[in-house]
Amino acid sequence: MTSRNQAGTDAEVALPSSANVAGVLPLPGLLTLAMAAFIMLMTEIMPAGLLVSMAKGLSISESTAGQFITAYACGALIAAIPVTAFTQGMRRQRLLVAAIAGFAVVNLITALSGDYRISLGARFVAGVFGGVVWSLLAGYAVRMTPLHLHGRAIAISGAGATVALALGAPAGAWLGRIVGWHGAFGVLSAMACLLVGCALANLPDFPGQTKDQRPNLAEVLWKPGIRSVLLVVVTFVAAHSILYVYIEPFLAPAGMAANVSAVLLVFGLASLVGLWLVGATVDRHLPLLIVAGILVFAVAALLLGVWGSMPVMVYAAVSVWGVAFGGFAAMTQAALSRLADDSVDVALSMYTTAWNTAVAAAGISGGVLLDQAGPGSFAWSIIAILSISLGGVVFGTNKALARQT
Repeated sequence: MTSRNQAGTDAEVALPSSANVAGVLPLPGLLTLAMAAFIMLMTEIMPAGLLVSMAKGLSISESTAGQFITAYACGALIAAIPVTAFTQGMRRQRLLVAAIAGFAVVNLITALSGDYRISLGARFVAGVFGGVVWSLLAGYAVRMTPLHLHGRAIAISGAGATVALALGAPAGAWLGRIVGWHGAFGVLSAMACLLVGCALANLPDFPGQTKDQRPNLAEVLWKPGIRSVLLVVVTFVAAHSILYVYIEPFLAPAGMAANVSAVLLVFGLASLVGLWLVGATVDRHLPLLIVAGILVFAVAALLLGVWGSMPVMVYAAVSVWGVAFGGFAAMTQAALSRLADDSVDVALSMYTTAWNTAVAAAGISGGVLLDQAGPGSFAWSIIAILSISLGGVVFGTNKALARQT
């Protein structure tokens, strides 16, 4: 029996028989995973909407307060692979519930803390929990879902992250105005507590892997197609992050610097559309969708490069960019789950590290581009980076996927 069939057998034991016979999606469990993704990403990005009030409350500068986001990213980047490797033997429900409970604790500490160092430490630990949750989501979704619906399940489980991306900073700012920044983190802590109960009620449990079953990192990394997926993640996310992180200076030449919130809201809503499109088709057309996503993003960059001084075209291009980005995580995680098979959790920990590495690299390279060549260089740099992504898909990922069919 193949490892994929073994994973499927585990899922059949844990799932209600109707899900297996009718081939339906286990929506309560998938929506619980989506809520975990929402809380995870909200915890990461909410300080962006509370930066001024947090800086005042902790008597620090706004640039220093911005390191709350950096600390979270560092926690996820550093811990994702070793923590996932260390916890391979744990039962999956217990591990995910522990990580969700961890979010409740660290957000409560942030809500109660008046000390910058304590808050910064809590943010780093939150990143560690984020790395665990992100590494578990796709693997959990495919384990409890019929094989032919794996891609759609991954899209649903990750939808919470896309919603948080679309609404996180505005929602954080809105909560901050109503209950203050301490209260905003308190709300997140309460939501995580409620989610613990939902996870215990709605998620089937799966065993961890015994020592003999656990693959090492090198074995997973050298599986066909894994390295090309990680290359695509690093390049695509870096291209995206250059524009996303430095969107305000990019908009300045068009006189739109004051419209950053509106532009990011358009991007976020378009991302939801992109996620829906991918979720509806990913199980049937995965190789084509990954190529299309890269090309659509390149078209958006071209529009920004040629007509970036025209507000109407900026909004149109940002919408196209959002559609391309919205389904990217679902597509690449679906590809990784197919290629990694029963090593999906370890592969996804590499995915998390690759994603956060790309964000960090984009922050540095985007700053260099901004200082040396100006924001007008972003679009052309993005297109150049995406050409690497396209090569990785065509000559690596899609060839490996084709060999599995």
